[in-house]
Amino acid sequence: MLVILNSKATKQDIKKASEDYESFIKITVDIVKEIVIIGGEYHYDAEQELLRMGSKQEDILGGGINLGTKVFATNALINMRPRFNQSAEILNEKKRLIFLKIAKKYLDVLFK
Repeated sequence: MLVILNSKATKQDIKKASEDYESFIKITVDIVKEIVIIGGEYHYDAEQELLRMGSKQEDILGGGINLGTKVFATNALINMRPRFNQSAEILNEKKRLIFLKIAKKYLDVLFK
């Protein structure tokens, strides 16, 4: 299930977002508008929702968090864009750090 976050995630948001994968939550972020969508089976679904909301494709990055270890991942197939990023991993350090900063801010409930 996709959960659009307009503010920090609640425990209920995390529960809904983890319906697709028990121990991993996909995270899709518009790093300019700071809109976060968690959950879903594919990052593509969240990317499409962000595009409908007016995001630019080059501003959307994907990753996730392992719920057991609380370790963030910064790789997703939607990150592969020939003009901007040659890998599923977020290669641009500045963009990767922005993605992680936003993800951590919205998902801080996992660290309490």
